[in-house]
Amino acid sequence: MMQQKNDLFLEIKKVISKERKIISEMESFLRNFGETGNEISVRSQINYLKFYMNHETEKLPLLMKKVFLKKVLPKSEPAKIADKKIATPKKKKSLRERIEEKKHLRELDISDLEKSIMRRIGKRKEKKVKGKTKKPNIYAGISSRLFSDVSRALVSGKSFGGMIKDLLRTNMQLIPTVYISMILFSTLISIGVAVLIFLLVFFFNISPSPPFLTFATGLASRFLETFWILFIIPIGTFLFAYLYPTFEKKSLEAGIDQELPFATINMSAIAGSRIEPTNIFGIIIATGQYPNLKTQFTKVLNEINVYGHDLVTALRSAAFSSPSKKLSDLYNGLATNITSGGDLAEFFEKRSQTLLLDYRLQRERSTRSAETFIDIYISVVIAAPMILMLLLVMIQISGLGISLSPTMISLAMITGVAVINFAFLMFLRLRQPGQ
Repeated sequence: MMQQKNDLFLEIKKVISKERKIISEMESFLRNFGETGNEISVRSQINYLKFYMNHETEKLPLLMKKVFLKKVLPKSEPAKIADKKIATPKKKKSLRERIEEKKHLRELDISDLEKSIMRRIGKRKEKKVKGKTKKPNIYAGISSRLFSDVSRALVSGKSFGGMIKDLLRTNMQLIPTVYISMILFSTLISIGVAVLIFLLVFFFNISPSPPFLTFATGLASRFLETFWILFIIPIGTFLFAYLYPTFEKKSLEAGIDQELPFATINMSAIAGSRIEPTNIFGIIIATGQYPNLKTQFTKVLNEINVYGHDLVTALRSAAFSSPSKKLSDLYNGLATNITSGGDLAEFFEKRSQTLLLDYRLQRERSTRSAETFIDIYISVVIAAPMILMLLLVMIQISGLGISLSPTMISLAMITGVAVINFAFLMFLRLRQPGQ
């Protein structure tokens, strides 16, 4: 019996010594974390040490259950049986006495720490989970009623094939038939707006000073000057609606590429704990640090939990509909790695290094292009309007060209600068990666 106890104590001692060694190794890694060049490798080693630490810690409760410390009590004389007394009925306590007694018991049984914890728990309010109800899109409903038959015929053709692919890779939550109906309905409305603007410009002269509207003369020549309004507004509306899914897809792709390198580093650390691959996506979603990837990873989990597909099939399907080529390559590589039985932690680590290198190169290119755009902005928006304004004033004084009042020159300059600034900001927004 004594020999068994000694063996148990020795085994417990070995487990504790292993844990001490693991802790010392983790301390050395954390101490040298900033000095080493490869931070991803250090994180991976720390995760492995945590895994072995948990494994060793689980042994201790099992070993402690086998240890029984018995102590022989000294012999004593048998206790004398006390005479049984007749129980007298207890006096019923008042409400105030019972409250005071409960307070006294609480003060004796609960420590200050437990009291503070109970106060914090009492202050907490239960979070009410509110279900999100999305209202139907009235504009989409009207468009579908008017142009649903035409939209079905256009979907089956090849003219809208590229737009439909981009639409399915965005988060617009519209089916192709409905969106094409909205394009046609918007174009119809723009035709009515173009007609109204054309009639206003055709029959009236617009002036910045009162009277603001005067009847126009020479309608034949005026028609040649303004008839283009009937075509440019509907064509512009149609092209904008047609190209909008492409712009949305590119914006979403930039946001995903911005978050993907850092999310892959986290996925590498999570995979190092030998967790089930599906749970990796759930953990990344739960962090809330990657809003663009959250939507894409939710689609993968929906493929598994809602449609009942396995992880490899869900990854292949998500890779096909992903707006980002880098994310699509990550899905396909992960599916291949799972099928071949490779190491997920090593796969995510290598992929994160590649993505992080691409991210740094993209940042360098963006910085250099921003410097070039600053020079262009100074030349076009600051210097050019001043030179143009001087030229217009000189032309007005000399009487060589069209005569414009100072108010019209100022209004033209302000409008031109505003339009150029807006176009420049839109161009920078499309060029720069998502923030």
